[in-house]
Amino acid sequence: MNVLDEIVADQLRTDLPELASGDTVRVSARVIEGGKERIQIFEGVIMRLRRGGITRSITVRKIASGVGVERTFKVNSPRIEKIDVVRHGKVRRAQLYFLRKRVGKSATLRERRTGT
Repeated sequence: MNVLDEIVADQLRTDLPELASGDTVRVSARVIEGGKERIQIFEGVIMRLRRGGITRSITVRKIASGVGVERTFKVNSPRIEKIDVVRHGKVRRAQLYFLRKRVGKSATLRERRTGT
């Protein structure tokens, strides 16, 4: 094992769910305003997943007041309280940039069927 991998190994999070493009997630992030700290929830669709290891990040998109808002989160950051998967979307692409051109009902994704 590489020396860098040993240092990074204890900083990787193990409490995260399985994430994939198209999943609707609820990300609870700590936000500091002034001297106070609070938890802000950002719910949207995962547009892309980046890299692996300590630099892993997700880009989440939601529509707020008719305007598309994208936010990138470092998955292993201590600022991320938790990530909850609301629903699993069925997609055929790794990066969902086509959602940027869509608003409303056309921007919704089908639900992925789970085996039961």
